[in-house]
Amino acid sequence: MSQPHSILIQRCKKGDEKAMMRIYDLYSGAMYHVACRYLNKEDAKDAMQESFIKAFHKIDGFTENFTFGSWLKRIVVNHSIDELKKRRLEFVESEITNLNIEDDDNNWNFDSEITKQQILDAIEKLPNKYQVVVKLYLIEGYDHEEISSILEIPIKTSRTHLRRGRLQLRDLLKTYYNEARY
Repeated sequence: MSQPHSILIQRCKKGDEKAMMRIYDLYSGAMYHVACRYLNKEDAKDAMQESFIKAFHKIDGFTENFTFGSWLKRIVVNHSIDELKKRRLEFVESEITNLNIEDDDNNWNFDSEITKQQILDAIEKLPNKYQVVVKLYLIEGYDHEEISSILEIPIKTSRTHLRRGRLQLRDLLKTYYNEARY
């Protein structure tokens, strides 16, 4: 963490409201975008603000083992997921018991003419249960064990949702690519 941020964090730990507002100003835009990955714009705004309140209440627990931004991002992601859970987003355990899981979680190669924005737009078109797992895995960098813990689902369900989400994403992008070519 850079020296100015470190000083601001220390001031926040002492209850300095001006330091809290400065931290909010520095991070609110990025944290809003993180929340928007999971929630609509209004709900994302609320989740982001509630996450800051939670972060400032727990700031004594922050250590410089992580950057403040990554610590705060985890709070925002977890809060956003909690909001989805409140809406009863269902993560159904796969009924298939002998599922052949290909070890292709890292195979996220797309046609070179597909842009990052097109991929992000296509992710938004996935069913919610796949969308959330794909975002947590691909964008946030969580592994299946972490996703399982966050969403309170079995690891095999996380793997299944990721695989199905990736396959649907590929189909969406192929369709988009073929339509754009003609």
